[in-house]
Amino acid sequence: MLSNPPKNWLALAIGNSRLHWGLFNQQTLTQTWNTNHLPSPHPPLRVHHSPQRREPPHRGGFTIPPSPHPLPLFIASVVPEQTQVWQNYPKVNFITLKQIPLNNLYPTLGIDRALALLAAGEIWGFPVLVIDTGTALTFTSADCYRNLIGGAILPGLGLQLSTLNQKTGQLPKVELPQQLPSRYALNTTEAIQSGIIYTLLAGIKDFIAAWLQDYPESKIVITGGDRNVLFTYLKSQFPEIAAGIIVEQNLILWGIQKTLM
Repeated sequence: MLSNPPKNWLALAIGNSRLHWGLFNQQTLTQTWNTNHLPSPHPPLRVHHSPQRREPPHRGGFTIPPSPHPLPLFIASVVPEQTQVWQNYPKVNFITLKQIPLNNLYPTLGIDRALALLAAGEIWGFPVLVIDTGTALTFTSADCYRNLIGGAILPGLGLQLSTLNQKTGQLPKVELPQQLPSRYALNTTEAIQSGIIYTLLAGIKDFIAAWLQDYPESKIVITGGDRNVLFTYLKSQFPEIAAGIIVEQNLILWGIQKTLM
């Protein structure tokens, strides 16, 4: 933790697909937004904040609010090429696993998983299971002593859908439906939706049931880009499980805050 944390600062979670930003006033998250990855190599960057604007302007897919003074920037990244883009930013700090106050972390654990787990445990209490529904869908857990118990990684919803289209000769590109599709489909599009969604839901249910058998008092938190649609599916298919799940959009940003304050 910082002995003298800045009053206003930026958190940046560099994910596999996008940049996830958070503007903090000390411990309060005041604004969030997402932008695309930056091209690499990229010229030196300066990110500013103007308190007079509710939404920062976008220039070429990148957010640069007008102000002469760059804010301190704290970065957690799972994309090494994107990490390099920010090396010369004037007030940059890179979050590492050594800064995460959890036990039993292994060297190749993704910093995004560690931060989400830390935030969930700090906010709602340990033990906790975090389900992150990003490009990869991950399960990450800790016990009541803040020990990492472990987890699992599999392709997320979007990656599974795009892989079928890209790696086969005739299967179409399919979008996620807003509601559960028919389990027994009579066309190719709905057959793909059914196969991926129902299999994934069964896997999530199994992981949650196994975790709660060992840690019945645990909190369960879901985050990531597909959190809302997956939570909707879970409510339709397994309402008793969904009733015990907490949905939080900015879990990794809160994890960055918890490492500093």
